[in-house]
Amino acid sequence: MKLVNATVEQRFVPDVPERLVGDKAYDSDGLDEKMMQDYAIELIAPNRCNRGPTQDGRPLRRYRRRWKIERLFAWLANFRRLVTRWEYHADNYLGFLQLGCVVILLRHL
Repeated sequence: MKLVNATVEQRFVPDVPERLVGDKAYDSDGLDEKMMQDYAIELIAPNRCNRGPTQDGRPLRRYRRRWKIERLFAWLANFRRLVTRWEYHADNYLGFLQLGCVVILLRHL
């Protein structure tokens, strides 16, 4: 939860996302207010067990589809060069990341 601001600030796309989906650790009123106030980002996170419901179930449908991204990270973990970042330059690492995504895409076509 502490690195959310730094992650949003250092994004590599020019536009700020409309929504940010996180796990139960992101369920915080302070973080929710800060994301909405500073960046106009809607924070979607399931409620922790010690809190009552803070949002209705409609936005949480997006959280249920989060497994697709988690699956992609698991597939990318099969490439040793991406798990252990041996590349010194970020451009080379990004190239290997894109190559890994292309290989995954070609395997599943």
